Amino acid sequence: MASDADVCNLALSYLGDVANVTSIAPPDGSAQAALCSRFYPIARDQLLELHQWGFATTRVALAQIANPTTSWACAYAGPTDVLNYLEVIDPLAADPLAADDYAVGIPLANTMFGVVGSNVAVASAQPFVVEKASDGSDMVLTNQPNAVLRYSAAIADSTKFSPLFTEALCRLLAAKLAGPLLKGADGRAEGAAQLKFFQAALERAVESDANQRKLNVKHTPSWIANR
Repeated sequence: MASDADVCNLALSYLGDVANVTSIAPPDGSAQAALCSRFYPIARDQLLELHQWGFATTRVALAQIANPTTSWACAYAGPTDVLNYLEVIDPLAADPLAADDYAVGIPLANTMFGVVGSNVAVASAQPFVVEKASDGSDMVLTNQPNAVLRYSAAIADSTKFSPLFTEALCRLLAAKLAGPLLKGADGRAEGAAQLKFFQAALERAVESDANQRKLNVKHTPSWIANR
């Protein structure tokens, strides 16, 4: 898998640079390494935030803290490595229609669609909000006791990235580096071109990531569901 320097060098190569950065933390002394040291973490975290990547998705049992409000039953400390809060889950839920804890199946006859004989997947997540605690840390407020949080982690280890994510990251980084390296109209034009390449790479990466998952919703026949 690619190192941080590999990612930066590929991004630089897209701009026609010699691409011989050896380190960005700390920078190796070159102008390119200094720029990559500034812009690489920004590009990486932006891309991680754009999609619920499988390699960055994790879950943790939340630690309860003092609740400063009466509007929610429970307050929990947010994880220190969280990038996106995705879902608060009831770890004890056992819906007979659910094949997983990402979604549960409900008969369409019980929804606004008014159709009998099929199922629709709905999120099994519990309501929650994220606010700041008095010490400035994240606080998760929910009515769910013993809550488990599914979230996207701020992954800094580039060897954990999928190959197509890495390609998209290189293109996004190249778009950010184009202006400082090429200057003026050339830099703006190349930055715009790299953003187009990035959009195409992002679509491929998201499609591939989605294909790594298989979520099943158990079907319940209407004659059983409506008994």
